[in-house]
Amino acid sequence: MIDADNILGMSNAEIVQSLGEQFRDYRLNANLTQHEVAEKVGVSLITIRNFETGKAKNITLGNLLSLLRIVGRLESINELFPPIPLSPYMMSKLNAKKPKRVRHAK
Repeated sequence: MIDADNILGMSNAEIVQSLGEQFRDYRLNANLTQHEVAEKVGVSLITIRNFETGKAKNITLGNLLSLLRIVGRLESINELFPPIPLSPYMMSKLNAKKPKRVRHAK
């Protein structure tokens, strides 16, 4: 499993290997065989097998998205690029435009 403490020391191939191992757990949890996943994604059984066993050192983003979709984890892709929080400067500019009070006409 990839954690924040050791990911910086990992190569891209090691990260892909770890992702493949984690995907296997998700696939099994979804009660899918490698063959079923390969058919649904449109890749070969060998591609799935190599990804899960760490022999595939590269996988396309499109295939990874399809794999996540198949096991019901596509929403986790949002964790890759979370929204950037507003800077304090931008927050102050937005707050400056807010009305300080509300007056109703008599």
